[in-house]
Amino acid sequence: MAKFTTWDGLELNYRVWEGEGLPVVLQHGVVADTNANWMSVGVVAALQKAGHHIISLDARGHGRSEKPHDPARYGWEAMAKDVRALYDELGLDRVAQVGYSMGAVISLLVASTDSRVEKLAIGGVGCGVVDCGGIDWRVIKAEDIIASMRGDGSEAVPLAKMFRMLADALGADREAISAVAAGLNTAPLESLSGITIPSLVLAGDKDPFAAEPERLAAALPDARCVVVPGDHLGAVVDPGFHTALVEFLE
Repeated sequence: MAKFTTWDGLELNYRVWEGEGLPVVLQHGVVADTNANWMSVGVVAALQKAGHHIISLDARGHGRSEKPHDPARYGWEAMAKDVRALYDELGLDRVAQVGYSMGAVISLLVASTDSRVEKLAIGGVGCGVVDCGGIDWRVIKAEDIIASMRGDGSEAVPLAKMFRMLADALGADREAISAVAAGLNTAPLESLSGITIPSLVLAGDKDPFAAEPERLAAALPDARCVVVPGDHLGAVVDPGFHTALVEFLE
């Protein structure tokens, strides 16, 4: 594990696994971190077995990175700039960018503006990116996540309870996650047509956040879609998810 200071002075944590070929940069989902989203579920192991050079960033507010409680310190473009800052820190001139859920939207933003991204794989998102310009807030409101993190009674909202349980299981800073949810309550993507690099859309067949993933793949000029068994937390555990990602990155 290592740390660097990003563009606005926050200290962010990242981890590197040495390997060959195009570096694979991983960006996790909301509440999660490098271990929860990529290591414990077998994604890193599958990529290592295939010989890839892997880099994973703990987003601001998550994992071992700094966790301000001010929503103004968060936002889609801020997190996308963090990924670009990591490229700069490590001197990366070519990457495969991989993101899940929140990290998928961040990865789409990075790929839309940074020519260093040569391949893009995104999971845990679907038609919400096309219809809503980012996370599908039709499925759950940012306010429900905030209320659940603060213990304000939104445990009655099943998906809000899921995020609260995940936060507690990981020992996450719930006030920071509340600030993240408030800061990300926007629609950052106006168009996907400019992302012309080879892309992969991965989705669980029971994931409400990744409904109709084929529509998202169709909106990207050079993308294919793979659906695996699982809900939002379970899809990334499925061996089919790992296989599809490794085959795409070969």
